Amino acid sequence: MNAPVDQVTLRRRGVGLMGYDAGKAGTGYTLYAPQTGGGAVHLIDMTGKVVHSWKMPYRPGRHAVLLPNGNMGYAGNLPGTKDHYAAWMMWHGGAFFEVTPKGDVVWEFQDPTHHHDVQWLPNGNILYGAIEPMPAEFAKRIVGGSAAHDPADGTFYGDVIKEVNRKGETVWQWKAVEHLDPNEFPVHDTFDRYHWPMINGVYAARNNIVLLSLRTTSGIIGVDRATGDVVLRIKHPVVAQQHTPVELENGNILIFDNGNWRFGQTSPSSRAIEVDPKTGAVVWQYYDEMRSAFFSPYMGAAQRLPNGNTHITESATGRLFDVTPQGEVVWEYVIPHFAEYPEPEARKYVPGFHNSVFRSYRYQKDQIPWL
Repeated sequence: MNAPVDQVTLRRRGVGLMGYDAGKAGTGYTLYAPQTGGGAVHLIDMTGKVVHSWKMPYRPGRHAVLLPNGNMGYAGNLPGTKDHYAAWMMWHGGAFFEVTPKGDVVWEFQDPTHHHDVQWLPNGNILYGAIEPMPAEFAKRIVGGSAAHDPADGTFYGDVIKEVNRKGETVWQWKAVEHLDPNEFPVHDTFDRYHWPMINGVYAARNNIVLLSLRTTSGIIGVDRATGDVVLRIKHPVVAQQHTPVELENGNILIFDNGNWRFGQTSPSSRAIEVDPKTGAVVWQYYDEMRSAFFSPYMGAAQRLPNGNTHITESATGRLFDVTPQGEVVWEYVIPHFAEYPEPEARKYVPGFHNSVFRSYRYQKDQIPWL
């Protein structure tokens, strides 16, 4: 046999449905928006068949979700925004849409400072992370991190969490520089320090608490909406450069723990963990026995399913899979859509062909009445 070899390693290893134990995996439909898919969003069944697709005007800044009314919420990568710092073009969003199954836009909002996560709330509002320049005197207080990529103009950015209503009005916000002490939240040595503390996950939990994931300082905090105070904290090394904290029905927090840098481990690996916020103890976890076989250095998500399984997004490799409470993989799908990031600035940071996705979500049939 003499034929050209596919030079995209991940694609060469296999894509599409890789395994499906129907008796243990349960049912449902999985929604994903490839980061380099040019705005395509796909809904697949358990066999990997595409049952519905959307084509949005911008590639995803982050992800897509199905809303209770059957429409899709989408966070697009708003073109023409300021390139604040290295990698900004890769992970900023800024263009929010609500669209019908047919693709008709019923609501749109823009915020060019948006990055990473957004949660679509039951009242129709959106909760998301943004940035703003921090005062120069505060920037001098940032502890740790690498100065190798400090912006030439010396501008450092602090996180701002916003809730915006359907009129585009900010009805609540929280600023890291007003509520966090840099000495208590030092940046890990291997991370840049110009964006602090880089909040990559937001989640409105019960009891008026907002969960926030702090990427470069490693940790989950819970913020009281009324006071802005930190009332819950899960620290490193329980988590390491994690993403997507989600409150479960039992009050515990489900987290995708990336694991770029952990004490006592020479090889990085990822895991999905369930943490009791009252004690900080890990009460459930999934990792691959061959640790390096499951690793996403950036992005990533975990979702607890109605049957007790956990749906996991291994974002960097476009690998979506379900595990039982005992850690058995019962469904696996590898996103088959590969492309380069369209922006030259993004390609400098993440060259090559990617099938990555920020998050994927599993939905049951009764959540998709139009299907």
